[in-house]
Amino acid sequence: MGDAMHVLHFSDADFETEVLKSSVPVLVDFTATWCGPCRALAPLVEEAAGKFAGRVKVGKVDVDECPKTATKYQIRGVPTLLLFKDGQVAAQSVGLIPRDKLTSLIEKVAG
Repeated sequence: MGDAMHVLHFSDADFETEVLKSSVPVLVDFTATWCGPCRALAPLVEEAAGKFAGRVKVGKVDVDECPKTATKYQIRGVPTLLLFKDGQVAAQSVGLIPRDKLTSLIEKVAG
């Protein structure tokens, strides 16, 4: 579980600083503690965080703890992955996705 340390936790308070003003692309995993598919996706997100460390910042947003951010990005279902680059949503995916799809989503934006 070494890659879990690469996964940050974003809040309504620090989202702008940590995500929108980031100098590198940011993968945000919108999740919830009660969501089964979110728990299934978590190890893949952690793995990606380790794989892309230094090139992409990876973090989670708990939709119940961060309603402002979840509402702003119209998160209707979890898990939802949003990939931000230069403060804008550059790619997104809703629902549980396989490892290769997650990797290609990140590579599309991060190169």
